[in-house]
Amino acid sequence: MEYIYKPKGVCSNLITIELDGEIIRKVEFMGGCSGNGRGISQLVKGRNAKEVIRSLRGVRCGTGKTSCPDQLSFALQQALEQEK
Repeated sequence: MEYIYKPKGVCSNLITIELDGEIIRKVEFMGGCSGNGRGISQLVKGRNAKEVIRSLRGVRCGTGKTSCPDQLSFALQQALEQEK
């Protein structure tokens, strides 16, 4: 199933996620740094969403309060909650 998340406090303006149960099939960032978004997407593909959430939660971008990886952790958490 596909989930759409609007990140807050980062350059990306949309994150789309496809899950198969708890397994991440696809992640796509719209806007922001395309290289970082594509890199993150490739690194999390095929991994368990709960593991990725634990790995990425709290990652900061520079002096900011959040980052695209941190926002992805919130997007994944929301997607898992909607799966129930």
